[in-house]
This record gives sequence, structure tokens and C-alpha cells, in this order.
Amino acid sequence: MTKTVTAIAAASLLALAGCSPQPAPAPAAEQPKPTHLKIAMIAKSSTNPVFLSARTGAEAAAKALSQNGETVEIVWMTPPSEDGQVQAQRIAQAVNEGANAILISCSDAGKVTGAINDAVTRGVPVMTFDSDAPESRRFAFYGVDDVKAGKSVMDELAKQMGEKGSIAILAGNQNAPNLRKRVDGVKQAAARYPQMKIVDTFYHIETAQDAAAEVIRVQNAYPQIQGWAMIGGWALFTPTLLTDLDPKKVKIVSVDALPVELAYVEKGLAPVLLAQPTYLWGEKSVHYIYDKIVLKHDVQPINEMPLTRVSKENLNDWAKQLKEWGFTDVPEKYLK
Repeated sequence: MTKTVTAIAAASLLALAGCSPQPAPAPAAEQPKPTHLKIAMIAKSSTNPVFLSARTGAEAAAKALSQNGETVEIVWMTPPSEDGQVQAQRIAQAVNEGANAILISCSDAGKVTGAINDAVTRGVPVMTFDSDAPESRRFAFYGVDDVKAGKSVMDELAKQMGEKGSIAILAGNQNAPNLRKRVDGVKQAAARYPQMKIVDTFYHIETAQDAAAEVIRVQNAYPQIQGWAMIGGWALFTPTLLTDLDPKKVKIVSVDALPVELAYVEKGLAPVLLAQPTYLWGEKSVHYIYDKIVLKHDVQPINEMPLTRVSKENLNDWAKQLKEWGFTDVPEKYLK
């Protein structure tokens, strides 16, 4: 009897338990906030077309990487003209304003190295492109091998001039470490051509107008100059020299091949341009930064960007590539 009552009681308790309300499910874990990668981009000059194309590439990469709750933002902090001290100030400003990384082309490595090191000490990784600060604590560099680029300019110019004649070097900012290396490369290669003479190396403010004016000034002062080794394309960013120089008397080989420069190839004044894919300065560098900070991947300290040889033979193909990279000023006649 006792056992029967006990069993009935137990069954009743089980039934009551089954009918009682179940505890509310635990709230779902809070979703992590979207990753926001803020990259401060500090190029040499906001008026130089090569750096504007790098900005376009960086912003395209940021857009492509902004997905699945992650956002990548490019903050353009480039000074209007070359100034290493201002760049150092912009680095500090970027850190103070919450940048997660800094991407910089160094106008003067000596003036920005301390600022780069301070940024890294404060937990902000720094990457360089185009012009390096090799003694700094930057984690990676992306750009051409500058000595090799200078040698290539000289070798191409020698071919155009039959390996004889007087030349000048157009060299931009004297304090830029990448440009000094390119000048060294030109001079090293020139030693292989005993019948060629370098009149001098000429520096200038890196604007199209200043560069073209320097070429005209030097050409008038040294009329024996038959060739120009341009380690940057500044003077060709304006059509001025198309009318002021005679392609039958003067030949140019230059680094860079932006849309405005293509007319120099067509006319034969610059039979060869050695193009830096400047769009990739931004596009590739942003991917490297994303790999390091978001994906936690190792990034090689030196990442070489190859030059592309542009001449009449591939002028149209290169023009189409520029168009695909978003350049809106590519002349239509080169796209046919």
C-alpha cells in the first residue's frame, strides 16, 4: 500500500514538472562589432598625378575588402607639396586621430623615421611605398628596386642614342631616398657607355611646371644635350615639352607612363617609358596592411614592384590598362 501511494505521488510530481513553464532560453551572445580598419595614407604630394592614382588604387582595395561586417577606410593625409617635416607631423596626427595603420611614401627618410618609430611604439603599424625609410621600424615596403630602375632608364636611353652623346639626369627632390638611388643606378649604368657623357644631375620641385621649366632652362644652357634620363615623369605631366623639344635632336627615357605622357611616346620624343603601375602602390599596399592586421599573416619586408616597358608597340594595351584602373583622362585614340 505504501509503495503504491509513493509511486502515484512520484508520477504526479513528474506530470506537474512536465506541465510547468520551461525556463526562458539564454540570450544569444552579443555579436562582435564590425572590424574597422582605418588607414592613414600619406604620399609625397597631393598635386602629383602618380600619388593620386595610388590613392585611387588604395580606395578601390578598401572598397573590395569592406565586406562581411568589416570596413576598411582610407584617410588621405598627404600634404599639398613635398615636405618631410609636414609628413612627420601628419604621422603623429594620424596616431592621435585613431588610425590603425599608416601608409607613407617618404619625402625625406631622415625627417620621418623618428615619427614612424614613435607610431610603431604606440601600436600603429607603418608601411612604406614608393620611397622607403629603411632604417625605421616600418614593417614592409612596396615599390620598385630603385637602383635597378635607374640602370634600366640609362640602358634604354643608350639604345635610343646609339650609345653616344651627352645626357642630363632629371632627378626631382634631392632629399628623396628613392630618387637618390635611381640617380646612382643611372650613373652606374652610364659607366658601361664610354661614348656617353653625363652633363649633370638637375633637381627641382616636383610639379609638372617646375620640372618642364628646368628641362628648358638646362637645354638652353647646355645645347649639346641630346638625351634626358628622367628618373620620374614630372616634366611629362604637361604637354609643354612636346613643342619645346625636337624629337629629331633630343630623346627622353623616363620612369612613369600616365595618360598625359602617352603623347610623348606617340611623337617619338620619349620612345620608351618605364611605367610604375602607380595604381598598385595603393591597391597592393592596402592588401598587405589588411593581411598583417586583420588576417595576422606574415608580410615580407621588401615587396618589389616590376616596371612595365611602354613604347609604340604596346601603347594601346597600356592605355587600356590605365582605363581599367580608373583613369578618366586616357585619350580615346589610344583605346581603339
